[in-house]
Amino acid sequence: MTNQRRYDVVVVGAGIVGLAHAYHALNRGLSVAVVDHADRVAGASVQNFGHACITAQSGVAREYARTGREHWLDLSRKAGFWSSESGTYCVARHDDELAVLTEFAEVRGPSEVELLSRDRILAALPIAGDRVVGGMYMTDDLQVDPREAAPAIARWLEASGVEFFWRTAASGFDTGVVHTSRGYLRAGTVFVTVNCDIDRLFPEPAERGGLQRCRLHMMRARMPLSGPLPAPLFTGWSLVRYSGFENLPATATLAARLRDEYPDYVELDLHQMYTPQPDGSILLGDTHIRENTAEPFQSEEGFEVLLREAAALFGVPDVTVTERWQGVYSSAPESEFLIEELIDGVHIVTVTTGIGMTTGLGLAKDRIDHVFGRA
Repeated sequence: MTNQRRYDVVVVGAGIVGLAHAYHALNRGLSVAVVDHADRVAGASVQNFGHACITAQSGVAREYARTGREHWLDLSRKAGFWSSESGTYCVARHDDELAVLTEFAEVRGPSEVELLSRDRILAALPIAGDRVVGGMYMTDDLQVDPREAAPAIARWLEASGVEFFWRTAASGFDTGVVHTSRGYLRAGTVFVTVNCDIDRLFPEPAERGGLQRCRLHMMRARMPLSGPLPAPLFTGWSLVRYSGFENLPATATLAARLRDEYPDYVELDLHQMYTPQPDGSILLGDTHIRENTAEPFQSEEGFEVLLREAAALFGVPDVTVTERWQGVYSSAPESEFLIEELIDGVHIVTVTTGIGMTTGLGLAKDRIDHVFGRA
């Protein structure tokens, strides 16, 4: 392929961040091409929880998440995939967890967060009452089916005039040109959105930012619950993971207690959360192991922890696993985003933590606006 057509925008990478750039460029009437080495959407954008975790973000990530919310709903209507304005519950099973929820509710206010008594959280969720002291409900969060959403967006974009070059690997860049395994494409502006594989195309900024691959234990399961799980569910482990809780006074106390009480879980970098799917199954996860090259072999320890904790939380005798997989995404210690323009007109845009589904649509709008001006 030596394509003589010149596109206003060429996007390298067909994950949610790349598709979001194509969507916002298309909305401006720009000509767009998308290049991906796979033959379909197959990476982190289909391996995740399908949870747009808007409320628990802070700073620029929160801005991107809030901006992206309306675009998720817009794309759900246009591309025809399931979405739910479900919100997110969080259960507190210790007084230090409830202290974090209380401080968070005071900071964010009732428009975003509703504190729930023990009786109300138990009435809302099919969980065991042991140790439960309260909870909260975050109203703005969304849900999609991660297996369905990004592929549906790609199909809709293609039907709307975006050209896709599947099974085509980008190999190099010059101003106005993308070199690929099938020849070159001419481009006015290029967005490189290949997640952790950015280190293979642009190793210097990846190394400078400390980018690594983060691999996860993930499962899909069915449980004999007393009723349906109505929305994604956070636990105390979530409160030491998201930036929205990071600087609350009570969070340090919670983190110290978890380190002392569960050192093996801390070693796994456990995040105990659950997202219900339209077919009644539940996605369980996850753990976090960071390496430059993702180890292909996965210990059973992470799966055993997730199964044991799920059975205890929901008070069920067994958890029937239907799928297990190892998710992989990019991770960096100091920043949630890697955004650089090393070559004129060639923009690296990578989410360097596990919030690509949450922030990608807002991030892409900001980058398109940055290049082409605010609409």
